[in-house]
Amino acid sequence: MWKKREALWEGQHELAAEKIYTMCSDLGGFFLKVAQIIGKPDLAPAAWVRRLVTLYDRAPPTPFDAVKLVLEKELGRSMEDIFERFDVEPLGSASIAQVHRARLKGDKSDVVVKVQHPGVQALMMTDIRNLQAFALYMQKTDIKFDLFSVTKEMEKQIGYEFDFTREANAMERIRQFLYENNKTSPVLVPRVLKDMVSRRAFVMEYMEGIPILNLGDEIAKRGINPGGKIAAAAKRNILESLTLAYGQMILKSGFFHADPHPGNILICKGSKVALLDYGQVKDLPDKLRLGYANLVLAIADGNPIRAAESYRELGIGTLSKCENELQELFTLAQTMFDTKLPPGVAMLQPFSEDSSIKKISVETFPEELYSVLRTVHLLRGLSVGLGINYSCAEQWRPIAEEALHLAGRLKDTDLKTNHGRQSFFRRLL
Repeated sequence: MWKKREALWEGQHELAAEKIYTMCSDLGGFFLKVAQIIGKPDLAPAAWVRRLVTLYDRAPPTPFDAVKLVLEKELGRSMEDIFERFDVEPLGSASIAQVHRARLKGDKSDVVVKVQHPGVQALMMTDIRNLQAFALYMQKTDIKFDLFSVTKEMEKQIGYEFDFTREANAMERIRQFLYENNKTSPVLVPRVLKDMVSRRAFVMEYMEGIPILNLGDEIAKRGINPGGKIAAAAKRNILESLTLAYGQMILKSGFFHADPHPGNILICKGSKVALLDYGQVKDLPDKLRLGYANLVLAIADGNPIRAAESYRELGIGTLSKCENELQELFTLAQTMFDTKLPPGVAMLQPFSEDSSIKKISVETFPEELYSVLRTVHLLRGLSVGLGINYSCAEQWRPIAEEALHLAGRLKDTDLKTNHGRQSFFRRLL
């Protein structure tokens, strides 16, 4: 009986997934990003994830003739003068742009050319303004969360994505930061060809690797047991590398890549991780950076009082009439800002009556904190997809302690981090 019911549900999920896929694909623009948000294994049924994940880098592409017009206008020369070879079929196509593999004249190495879809900016910004009206309605009904502030930050951040000169600068800044702060950078960042950057197109280093979405197939192709120790070690190494990079970016620098969805992660030779697409980055003010560092320590140490203090410091305003309010607030903090799922939970249920977001109303949420929230949730989706349930807060504890210590908010005697708790970071530094 149970198996029959599961089979019926699976069939319904597949039908729903196909309808959502078709809608997002046909509407394009912001709706392709909606597919990225809801198509995560910690949030949606497996059938949805399987179907929607294809929109990460396989969205409907712009025809080559239109690509050629944009490139020649942006780079100021004909393609024949610039490229020895240019692949007509894109490597991938996403909501705002698509990328092509090419080779410059007189060069021996391949490059990647990123080109913006014509007309996509007006379409996407209209979609977001419509979403804002919907958010105002939703937060007055079933979801007691300041969704409007979230959509305002989305409007600002996505607006930045249409300026590729900003993206190229962000890529170089993050690349330099990670290489300067580690003996070996935990993730690879492509080099930008600085003389080939414009607002709607730019050229960068090509990196050889496989998309993280194809990791399972690649492991099986090499004759490795996908459920065995070798595969598990490789997946954990990938996750640890990403975790270290994000902990350093968010807590040490405050300037971070804010879009770690699977379409932006490449697995290169030696299980090295390449982080692609720097359209969404965030420069977090020190007040929020240090406030979040304090919240990381609260979650890692299981300290509800410190978590409540951190919420107030961050400017997150909550209202609750439930019993055991402090513990529910702590559970909400874990759900919002940590990657670890509670024991026995395979998928979040934000609309269930037992959900902490139902018991604690988030009346005010700082717009600038949205990028941290989104980044943590994307990292959680990756970890669930890799089959590893881990806490980024626990892994980031030593970095958070260091950030607070450097800011004069933790004394030497207050530091709790011991050698064992930071060992995996020390191995990677």
